[in-house]
Amino acid sequence: QPPRVLLAHLAGTPAAKGAPTFIPRLPFTRQEADRILGVKPDATNLRALDFTASKALVASGRLATYRYVHFATHGYLDTERPGFSSLVLSTLDEKGQPQDGFLRANDIYNLNLPAEVVVLSACQSGLGKEIKGEGLVGLTRGFMYAGAARVVVSLWSVSDEGTSELMSKFYKKMLEEQQRPAAALRAAQIEMSRDVRWRSPYYWAAFTLQGEWR
Repeated sequence: QPPRVLLAHLAGTPAAKGAPTFIPRLPFTRQEADRILGVKPDATNLRALDFTASKALVASGRLATYRYVHFATHGYLDTERPGFSSLVLSTLDEKGQPQDGFLRANDIYNLNLPAEVVVLSACQSGLGKEIKGEGLVGLTRGFMYAGAARVVVSLWSVSDEGTSELMSKFYKKMLEEQQRPAAALRAAQIEMSRDVRWRSPYYWAAFTLQGEWR
């Protein structure tokens, strides 16, 4: 069975209402996308770039057919209103008109997403707010509720280039070497830690896998 990877990434997006006045570019997300999709090339894989990486795509139901769903973009944490924590998708449509590009935790609850692995390659994507009687509320909870078996998330603001390197290794070990997701992430992190350039935990230790560990 082909891996069927859906990869949505933004190399850059203009500021939009409700966003910080400046949203920095993420130039290494293109490299991240190229490397991941190059591990197991398949005609059924989908690369959604810039304008096509939209909330409309996410809400269309197409995500339900993919085993691996990867978001490489900015993540924003709202510690007061965790339901508004979001991933940034395209804030402009194909005609250059403004559109809501923020995929909020509250939106994610309504998705049908029975993926084996969802990767949120973004800053602080694993954080949220502890709510009494509910637990930690944030993006991870939304994707788990939507049906994802596993969600790979970050615990702090991460390096664009370092994350690109880590994710490339993670997918190679998971798809090419057939390691289980948790083992593949651990192996990728160990490999990074042994590289002089990436040995600092800042580059590789932020990401953790939540959900089914096997």
